Amino acid sequence: MCIRDRQKSLRSSSGYGWAAADVRDQSSLFRWSRLLNSWLNCTPVISKGVSGDIVSLERVSAIDRVCHGQEGATEKFFYMYMCHFSQLHVRLPLDDFTMGVLRALNVAPTQLHPNSWAYLEPTLCQSLYLEPTPYAFLYFYDTRPRRPATWLSLISCPSISRLDAFSQSFKHFKDGYFKVVVKEGGKAYFLNADGSPKFPLSWTNNPSRYKDIGMDELSVGDKEVVETLLKFVDKLPTKGLVRSGKKNLALFQTLRKEMAAKAKAAGKTDVPNLQESVVEVHVHDGTKRKAELPPRPGKGKDVKKVRAALLGTASGAGSASGEKGLEAGLIELPEISIRSTL
Repeated sequence: MCIRDRQKSLRSSSGYGWAAADVRDQSSLFRWSRLLNSWLNCTPVISKGVSGDIVSLERVSAIDRVCHGQEGATEKFFYMYMCHFSQLHVRLPLDDFTMGVLRALNVAPTQLHPNSWAYLEPTLCQSLYLEPTPYAFLYFYDTRPRRPATWLSLISCPSISRLDAFSQSFKHFKDGYFKVVVKEGGKAYFLNADGSPKFPLSWTNNPSRYKDIGMDELSVGDKEVVETLLKFVDKLPTKGLVRSGKKNLALFQTLRKEMAAKAKAAGKTDVPNLQESVVEVHVHDGTKRKAELPPRPGKGKDVKKVRAALLGTASGAGSASGEKGLEAGLIELPEISIRSTL
């Protein structure tokens, strides 16, 4: 065995026996900066309006593994998969809700299976003027950590699930990880004032187990979120569309009016969906387009349905590109509130 192979073998196994073999043995595609930079040129990673200097996106060495910790590092870092950005539309910095879920689960970003990351995407809560919280979110899911540690999945509780399973199964993501190094300008986004991380930066050998969270275990605010979401009778997809049918469509519109009135009475000024005239909408093929929303007299600007020229007619006629149009009975939720919901 050559020296390099011996180093690789030692680093991959020493101190990480708690991780499953397929986790310890999986190297990354991004061992060359040129390959990583080529991919980054085609894929946005940083949120609009945020400086790219908050992090440094770096290649992974031949002996690094996604489950490895911060040993020998002079700067804090964590790993991310390319599918987080290219397919799940995650952007850095992570929002407080997402970091809170990772903290509650006691897992690093790459330790949560990409299929489960998809559940963090819907926009229903903020569209109903509800403050999403990790424990209200986890009320709807169980977790079953395995030994040795592998990717953690969120398991829907059948009797109360309000989201359909993600239709796209991620199978070939494991070799697409790279380093996200926290720079001086990004510490406030990822670290607390005392320098501790806001979420686990590295894989842990003890992810949290959740099963059948009781309503009595929730705070008053969490109960409001859960009770509101339980009013929906049909499951909602994990994409940006609320496939409602008449019952969910009517309920959504009624709840929005009620919650908007509460928000206004409470003196809130940052009411979602009513302040932006241009929103980004998800089309069925995963692309996004912008739609201009006309103001409604005395009611501000809101989203009801995005149809016709943008996504095709409600009658099901195809668009000029041949794509299927938006079905009747769907509400399109704007991306301005994406990643802070259910």
